[in-house]
Amino acid sequence: MTTVLIVDDERNARSFLRQILQDHKYEATEADSLTSAYAQVERGEADIVLLDLGLPDGNGLTLLERIAREAPGLPVIVITGFDDVETVVDAMQSGAQDFIHKPIKLPRLLKALGRAADTVALRRELALLRRSHRDHDEWIVGETPAMKQIAETVARVAASNANVLISGESGTGKEVVAHAIHTRSPRAGRAFMAINCASGPEELFESELFGHEAGAFTTANKRKEGLMEVADGGTLFLDEISSMKTEVQAKLLRAIEEHKIRRLGATSDITIDARVLAASNRNIPEMIKAEKFRPDLYYRLNVVPIHLPPLRERRPDIPQFAGAFISKFNLDQGRSVQGCSARAMEALKAYGWPGNIRELRNVIERAMLFCDGETLDVGHLPVEIQGLLEKANGSKPAATVKRGMRAKARG
Repeated sequence: MTTVLIVDDERNARSFLRQILQDHKYEATEADSLTSAYAQVERGEADIVLLDLGLPDGNGLTLLERIAREAPGLPVIVITGFDDVETVVDAMQSGAQDFIHKPIKLPRLLKALGRAADTVALRRELALLRRSHRDHDEWIVGETPAMKQIAETVARVAASNANVLISGESGTGKEVVAHAIHTRSPRAGRAFMAINCASGPEELFESELFGHEAGAFTTANKRKEGLMEVADGGTLFLDEISSMKTEVQAKLLRAIEEHKIRRLGATSDITIDARVLAASNRNIPEMIKAEKFRPDLYYRLNVVPIHLPPLRERRPDIPQFAGAFISKFNLDQGRSVQGCSARAMEALKAYGWPGNIRELRNVIERAMLFCDGETLDVGHLPVEIQGLLEKANGSKPAATVKRGMRAKARG
């Protein structure tokens, strides 16, 4: 929700504007002086400022100039009873986005607010891209029956709003699957926000998830939107959900059921619409028996279960994954590697892959760094993988498995 700060020394004027803003789905805060207004701006509590120039502790242009200097990009709409061209020019030169004369006409105000809200949305989107940019691997279907079934489930569930619980060992690609569901969903144009539930102290994790108000705890200097709020209209991915403390589980359950959250330190709720995808590498039903995970939250998350088998159980997919990673690192490294030798692929398929697909990705990246030609060979692989093959004395050079290893990648 977009927050508008009303800066006016007249209480009736503030009440009038507040009601209009609330009727049109804006959140409103108030300030009756320059000092109070700037304090709220400094705490990050305003997305748009409605500024009256005539204030008891100075001219509103002073605040406008300070905002332009210290909070660039914050849209300010100037409201004044003065009707002279010089005042308008001064306000625009000081950084005002728009200018409205009193008495305020509702269509004119809503139009100015709409323009300012567009500016806010663009600024949020750019910030979101910086915050959520990740190097996601492409969605690789695979040729084994298990992977074909998973691909079919992803395609079917993506069009819905159903919550999905993705299980599997570390490195099997749970976040990649979550991202694939998001990019194939009607929410694809909105945020995909991921958070690791095992990271950080409980209070800081809650702040990351739900946000906080200024002063909510010792280091909370200004208001912060939580990832669940940032993901409004999009998708929230909760990685390692089994690590979440039971107290936070209760708050998450309420948020999912009621589509509402409350920032830490806040006194009111915020309505949100974020689809929740979760992942775990632990056996949650066993955790429920041990009273370490709430069964009601599990049932809410597990509307559609997807289990990713470990790479050692889908060895026929290894050439396809390897081919896709070679293609990726050719682009990243400016290389033109064409594939793996037959012996290198034999070694890759013989290895146990305790780190699963993540480990395979890293092995291919390393091999390409040490390869000077167009073919990855056994010697480019880590020693623990090389050792799986018996050295054949006098063997002929191995044939090359080209990158056309039917690497099908869906992005």
